[in-house]
Amino acid sequence: MKILFTNFHKRNGGGHVTYILNLLRQFADHDCWLATPDTSRLFRYASALEGVTVREQAFNSRIGKLIPEVRQLRQLIRQEQFDIIHVNASADHRHVMLACLALPRHQRPRIVFTKHNDHSVHTLGHRLRAWLATDAVIAVSHYVAGLFADSAYACFPIHVIHHGIDVQHFAPATRAERHAARQSLLGTDDPQLIVFGSTGGTDFEKGWLELVYAVAGLPDALRRRCRIVVAGDPPPDDIIQSINGLQMQDQVIFPGLLDDTRPVLAASDLGFVLSHREALSYAARESMACGLPTIVSDAGGLPENLEHGVSGWVTPTQDVTALRALLAQILPDAAALATVAQHTRQRAEALFNLSVFADSTMKVYKDVR
Repeated sequence: MKILFTNFHKRNGGGHVTYILNLLRQFADHDCWLATPDTSRLFRYASALEGVTVREQAFNSRIGKLIPEVRQLRQLIRQEQFDIIHVNASADHRHVMLACLALPRHQRPRIVFTKHNDHSVHTLGHRLRAWLATDAVIAVSHYVAGLFADSAYACFPIHVIHHGIDVQHFAPATRAERHAARQSLLGTDDPQLIVFGSTGGTDFEKGWLELVYAVAGLPDALRRRCRIVVAGDPPPDDIIQSINGLQMQDQVIFPGLLDDTRPVLAASDLGFVLSHREALSYAARESMACGLPTIVSDAGGLPENLEHGVSGWVTPTQDVTALRALLAQILPDAAALATVAQHTRQRAEALFNLSVFADSTMKVYKDVR
């Protein structure tokens, strides 16, 4: 099968990058192409994959740039005669729609749309794309699937396919890996320290600052043991000032935007994703695959990742008081944390399977052909 993946992100791209790269790797026996900006992390990573053809493609909304971009994409589609185009956001979906206009039905590839976020689908743009350029819809969680109710996409089957991750790549750290990671990030491997790790990014909406506030209010003896490691772009100055105001500056570590996030997870005792909005979260799944007891907010599809009290905990979104109470309850109980960690890894091995993820996606492709 000949498949074209599209993605509009010009730089980091977050979970979209992981999603598409995982499919490209799993579909190595198919003829896979990618159209994405050449400034993007996805372009760089995918260019290193054997057998994947990568094309520079921008997805701007301004008419002066949009017209030549659509013309370029249309030429690629007509020339290569793809079986499937897999679009991943409104911008690339729009360009694919325009590029395929007036193509004879037998020449138009089937178009599969994955919705990765919780933005509204009740807009004119979505109605047009549903009508003119959609053959199947994938939602990354049951929460996201619910957003399609009464929308123009409701005439299509909504396939819920949770993210798959490589549970061999993301696995519990060895003692040596843990020691090295803690020495590198913390400067010590003090066994008394309790380290929280997040690879979900440093945007305010990711909720990590609520953990800082929650830890800052713990009893002093417990607070002093805590360290919080947050991977991603450096946060703005006003956020740093807030941390300083809490006198937490020595307990919050920002290692930056990392190509390999596993050292952050290897150094950690607990994982957390406390987003204000979230469709599902690769960061939560990677944390769990690494065997970390993981705390998530009840935003969007995050609770679908775990069983509360068994393989992690769900806490109310943006509720520092509730989060602090949860920490005060679970942190002193090392035996309970170890039990949750075991269940967390078992859940990841059973459910976060790349082959199931890829097979389910391929079945959608075959069903629309």
